[in-house]
Amino acid sequence: MKNEERKNGRTREVSTFAAMYYNNILETIGHTPLVKLNKVCKDLPCTVLAKVETFNPGHSIKDRMALQMIEDAEADGRLKPGGTIIEGTSGNTGMGLALAAIVKGYRLICTMPDKQSKEKMDILRAMGAEVVVTPTNVDADDPRSYYSVARRLNEEIPNSFYPNQYDNLSNPKANYLQTGPEIWEQTEGKVTHLVVGVGTGGTISGTGKYLKEKNPNIKVWGIDTYGSALKAYHETGKIVESEIYSYVTEGIGEDIIPKCVDFEVIDLFEKVTDKDGMLMTRELAKKEGLLVGNSAGCAVQGLLQLKDQLKPDDVVVVIFHDHGTRYVGKIFNDDWMRDRGYLDKGRISVVEVHGAKQPELMLVEADDSVADVVKLITENGISQVPVFENGKPVGSVTEGKLFSHLFNKPEDRNCKVRDIMQQPFPEVNGGKSVAEIADIFDKDTPAVLYKDGADSYRILTKHDIIKAIAD
Repeated sequence: MKNEERKNGRTREVSTFAAMYYNNILETIGHTPLVKLNKVCKDLPCTVLAKVETFNPGHSIKDRMALQMIEDAEADGRLKPGGTIIEGTSGNTGMGLALAAIVKGYRLICTMPDKQSKEKMDILRAMGAEVVVTPTNVDADDPRSYYSVARRLNEEIPNSFYPNQYDNLSNPKANYLQTGPEIWEQTEGKVTHLVVGVGTGGTISGTGKYLKEKNPNIKVWGIDTYGSALKAYHETGKIVESEIYSYVTEGIGEDIIPKCVDFEVIDLFEKVTDKDGMLMTRELAKKEGLLVGNSAGCAVQGLLQLKDQLKPDDVVVVIFHDHGTRYVGKIFNDDWMRDRGYLDKGRISVVEVHGAKQPELMLVEADDSVADVVKLITENGISQVPVFENGKPVGSVTEGKLFSHLFNKPEDRNCKVRDIMQQPFPEVNGGKSVAEIADIFDKDTPAVLYKDGADSYRILTKHDIIKAIAD
């Protein structure tokens, strides 16, 4: 026995076991959750909700429009059985197209600029796509650009289809039919702002159009990156060449003006630097448990920059386009971030100061002799030592206080450490940034303790922080 079900604007046949399984992976696209942001947006006066599109099967909002482009092309004859799909992509649209190609039996070729992460390329190849890598630092109309290469391959390969997500209006259509209605329903019509990182423009244009039709007072804010043409074009109606230059941010920003961007739907653009967007992407993982991509970090950072325009009753929905696994070798790689100067020294966490190899903690027990402390300090060239008892910190000994004590009473070398120790060093959360704990250090507190596991203590000194900042 079969029934019909409507989902994402499509009718599909389902068996009586429909509650237990889907007929293929494409049927799982859509109906992603809203998740409240509690920590990274704590200084904002309003409610901020993330539309977490990583719950799509391809871990990106682009699954929606990729399938829409394919289905619309099938319907009007542009894509025929056994055909080849050729698309220029930063990775996520390619993944959505790969899923559709697998289920529907098409060949897929993706052209990608070489600035995109290796993870994105590897994932596409794993899903059966052929990947052609092109140079990033060329003009859009250069024959070597990933746009031009895709068009050329489309002309050369028989029975091929070039979706061209930038100008294909099936892109915003998918978000008009799906993403907009989902947000409206999930917020019970209380949404007041939509914040989206803008690339092809399909997400913000389609979603924004639907929401503004439901409530014209809803504000739609686009987040752009420095080096992109979009913000200036929105404000002037022209491509401002001086605004266009190379940038590292992935997933948002364009050096062309896609037809999918409906500038009338967008109320304003805010630009975010490569560094700030990437640092916020890392903050979302550490503080919210959301391992998401570059565009999500940029969107949240842009929202924070616009906080003066928000009120307590506002309900802001921010689109989180894709998953952080696409960026493990870049944004979530400390060495890559440091090489580009993106790791703000003050935002390095306590654990990150020492890197992957945490130093072994040198300590003394409360019942050890003062002579033992002297030996430990002099042989290892350290200036302070925590004092432990039964596995817990109970005190501390610093070089300065030890010098003063023994200079006046040399005979105390044979005393127990507990007889001369000072207060224990403060304990801090290893996930806190250096900036957050800086005020703890003073002339009487040269170090703090933190845990790198359930029970293992480590020490962080003023010297450690100075070295990390200076490197």
